[in-house]
Amino acid sequence: MQVIPAIDLRGGKVVRLRQGEADDQTIYADDPLRVAQEFQEAGAKRLHVVDLDGAFSGQMAHRNIIAQLAEVGMDVEVGGGLRSLDTLEQLFALGVRWAILGTAVAKNPEFVREAAQKFPGRIIVGLDLKGDKLAIGGWQETVSITLETLLTQLSDWGVDEIIYTEVSRDGMLSGPYFQGLESMGKLSPLPLIASGGVSCLEDLEKLAAMEAAGLPIRGAIVGKALYNGDLDLAQAIGALRERGGNE
Repeated sequence: MQVIPAIDLRGGKVVRLRQGEADDQTIYADDPLRVAQEFQEAGAKRLHVVDLDGAFSGQMAHRNIIAQLAEVGMDVEVGGGLRSLDTLEQLFALGVRWAILGTAVAKNPEFVREAAQKFPGRIIVGLDLKGDKLAIGGWQETVSITLETLLTQLSDWGVDEIIYTEVSRDGMLSGPYFQGLESMGKLSPLPLIASGGVSCLEDLEKLAAMEAAGLPIRGAIVGKALYNGDLDLAQAIGALRERGGNE
C-alpha cells in the first residue's frame, strides 16, 4: 500500500481545508515545488494534487505549478476544475499521470465515461461522501447516489481507481473512516485509495492490514498529519515497505 502525500493548491500556496470548507483553511507553504521535492526526497513515489481554485471555479487554475510538480519525478494525480476532454488533454500534456474527476460523476456522467474510454488507465474518480450522499463542487453540494450501482458503472467504463473520502474526517486528524472503507471495499470492483483523517503511522498500518485481508485498498492520501509534523513521511514509507507495502 502506497503512502501518497497531498498538496492542495489555493492562490498559489499549499493549504489545507477543514471538512472542505472554503473559508476554513490553513496555509502551510508558499512554495509547492519545494514541498513536492521534500516529499520525493522522503521516498514518495506518488503525489496527490488538488487545484482548489479549480474545484470552486470549474476551471483548472494552477497550470504552471502543476507542470512544475509533474517534473519532480513522482507519479502525479490531479483533481479540481477538470470539466472537458480538452482540459484533460492539456493536463496530460503537462506530464500528469492521472486525472481525478469528482463533480462530473453527478453532473456529467457521460463525460466521465468518454474520458475513461479516451484515456484508459488514466482516469481516477473521487467519491467524496457526507454520510450517504455524494459531495460535489468543492464539497459545497450533496446528491443522493446508489453506491453499488455507481461503482459497477465506473468499472464498466474503464475507470482506473476510486479515491474514497469521508468529508467529515478530512483535515480533522481523527483517523480514517475504517468502517466506511470496509463497506466500500466489499462493494468496489476497483482499487481504492483512502483519503481523509490519517493522523499517525498506526492508521496507515491498519489500512495496510485491511489490504492484506483482501480489501482492494491500494494507497492512502496523507496531508495535514505531514504538515503538522504528526507523521514522518520517510518513517511511514519505510515501515510499510518492511511489511511488504508502499510498492
